[in-house]
Amino acid sequence: MTLRHLTLLIAVLVLGLAPARAFAAPSENVSSTHTALVAAYTALHSIVATWPNVEAQLQALDRRFAAECPLAGLGSPENEPEGRMAYELTGALWAVGYHADASIAQRFIRTVSPLRWTNPELTRRMHAYITGLREMIALQVPNLCGEVHSWSASGFQTVPQSALQYDQHVEAINVEVPPPGLAAKYVQPPDRQLFTRVKHLIIRFEELEFTVGQRSWYHLLEILGLNP
Repeated sequence: MTLRHLTLLIAVLVLGLAPARAFAAPSENVSSTHTALVAAYTALHSIVATWPNVEAQLQALDRRFAAECPLAGLGSPENEPEGRMAYELTGALWAVGYHADASIAQRFIRTVSPLRWTNPELTRRMHAYITGLREMIALQVPNLCGEVHSWSASGFQTVPQSALQYDQHVEAINVEVPPPGLAAKYVQPPDRQLFTRVKHLIIRFEELEFTVGQRSWYHLLEILGLNP
């Protein structure tokens, strides 16, 4: 939910950058790692500081569906098709969260995209992640009301093709983060204080993300009358 995958990447860049023994890293690696660390702090600080905006956007989504299609899925069975509809709801929450913090994510992308390391695997994985992050920012809220109504009209037998396609699209977005070990040896002593600050911000964000994400998901299930 929200910038969950961005935060995972930040955690890799920061928690994975645990100070190691002295290592004469090439200057490109040191510079790229420092830049990524600063970008991580800036992004996380902004996400936490503007968190009320994310919650406001999620509450607006609640009001929209409560007005347009309350209990549209009431009576739906607990089976695989129902699970597909519930997953689409998850995609809707991701879309809202990414849109709410899109400017933060885009600044992070602009900063990190030019970075290179002498380890080609780290560079490749970082840029593959950035591609996935762009796709998540572009993700749209699906037509949940129309699709749940259509599913209900079929006696809960046929999940709309548009819902299946949406789920497949979300599942295909690659947001796999680089392994921490790829960058761990490049952190430098002057960055350790910043490193500690980012760790604290990661913990705070994860608390907010888990609490609000779970509450929002269950609330939307209740609004639409879907089973958890």
